[in-house]
Amino acid sequence: MAIHIRRRELLFTLGGAAAAWPLAARAQQSTLPVIGFLNSASPDGYAPFVSAFRQGLKEAGYVEGQNATIEYRWAEGRYDRLPALAADLLNRKVTIIAATSTPAALAAKAATTTVPIVFTTGGDPIKLGLVGALNRPGGNATGVSSLITELESKRLGLLRELVPGIAAIATLINPSFQDSEKQLADAEAAVRALGLRFIVLRAANEREIDAAFTTIAQQGAAALDVAVDPFFTARRDQIVALAARQAIPAVYPVRDFAIAGGLMSYGTDFADSYRQAGVYTGRIIRGEKPADLPVQRSTKFELVINFKTAKTLGLAVPNAMQLLADEVIE
Repeated sequence: MAIHIRRRELLFTLGGAAAAWPLAARAQQSTLPVIGFLNSASPDGYAPFVSAFRQGLKEAGYVEGQNATIEYRWAEGRYDRLPALAADLLNRKVTIIAATSTPAALAAKAATTTVPIVFTTGGDPIKLGLVGALNRPGGNATGVSSLITELESKRLGLLRELVPGIAAIATLINPSFQDSEKQLADAEAAVRALGLRFIVLRAANEREIDAAFTTIAQQGAAALDVAVDPFFTARRDQIVALAARQAIPAVYPVRDFAIAGGLMSYGTDFADSYRQAGVYTGRIIRGEKPADLPVQRSTKFELVINFKTAKTLGLAVPNAMQLLADEVIE
């Protein structure tokens, strides 16, 4: 009888432990850090950037689905949706918000002064009100600042070199983008410095992009400069196709445009910016404070030339430009 009792006690103990295992697993799952990933564009076409963010996160010791959870929120180019999406992440009790665009960073900053924020932005983080200083941000936000408008003169100079003899350059800009006025001013200054006429095309949605390209020839533009904007990046296939249909040479700020068939791109390596943001996100989850982490400056730039598109447009790529290119698409 004593042996029988001990067996029953053992079975009871094992049964209780077995029942506790899934409870323990659920408890562990619930304690995983939750990263709110906020972006103003759409997931279409942003897979390389998300992958780069995850890579940085991994470098800091966190892997999605293993020891961290990521909640994704995409504004689909509707910047007015960002405040509600940021509030939704806060209601989800996220550990940290990775705001991976200037509009997303501003929405996150406006939504909370306590939850840590890691941003990627093309603007000046101080002027945008995201941080108090670059070396010691001093608040709940830090991240990566990329040179965008500062590269406008270089982009337009490359376009002029590739397409000599033009009289006017058009810039496609999204008036809904936070930094659009500075972008516009820098583009105009760069075009005027080249002695060319400056034409502005504004578009904040797909229909307006189509409309902009229907007027581009009428306004006498012989080449096109596409401004930095997450919405434009998400709509790159549409923009590249319209440029091809109009047979207009264009320079873009992100290599993905050239990969999609665009003539040429020159700008920040955004994948590297996302990777750096992932590293900072992991470091903050581990206990470091955003107030003490200096804003990183993106220093990787890339020139990509699509030779196939250049040939279609009847353009000869100068040897000097070929030597400068980080990537040539045949």
